[in-house]
Amino acid sequence: MEIKRFIGGILEANGYVISDPQSGSCFIIDPGYRPKVFSQYIAKAGLDPAGILLTHHHSDHTGAAEQLRKTLGCPVYIHRLDADRYGEWTDVYLDGGETLHLGEERFQVLHTPGHTKGSICFLFRKSRACFTGDFVFNVDLGRTDLNDGSEEEMRQSILNVADRWPGDMTIYPGHGDSCTMRTVRKINQEFIDIVAKR
Repeated sequence: MEIKRFIGGILEANGYVISDPQSGSCFIIDPGYRPKVFSQYIAKAGLDPAGILLTHHHSDHTGAAEQLRKTLGCPVYIHRLDADRYGEWTDVYLDGGETLHLGEERFQVLHTPGHTKGSICFLFRKSRACFTGDFVFNVDLGRTDLNDGSEEEMRQSILNVADRWPGDMTIYPGHGDSCTMRTVRKINQEFIDIVAKR
């Protein structure tokens, strides 16, 4: 799997294009800004977009999705608990537990509420990669003090999902740099504190 990161918007959100070099198939993850940045990259690389994956409903991660759906003609995926405000242009409603495909590699949809009710991650076990949105960052966790955030749901998601990821799993978050879970367990104090109090 090849991963291309784009950073943009006033919140410097990460958007990704992930692709399979053999088939040319790709997904866009969290295009929150400047749809042309994504569509031009896909066209130049000769990629075939299979869909747009949204980790949650906040606009810094979804802002370009509607336009890209029109431009590229591919479906938008979102958890059903985060889909209300985008019902007119979302196509596939996820619950967590689904298995999707990028070329020959399968990946899992993980429901990780806490930042929003419908926050999800995309876990690639073979590639040892997970796209975490605003769930887990390198040095902290997603906010839980917004409208549909929950500190308790975040705690449960950390304990029941993220803490089970192996040390060599690399996270690709919605803001900031990627890092391994080994590093998260060393420098992410919010994560460390939750695990220590289990």
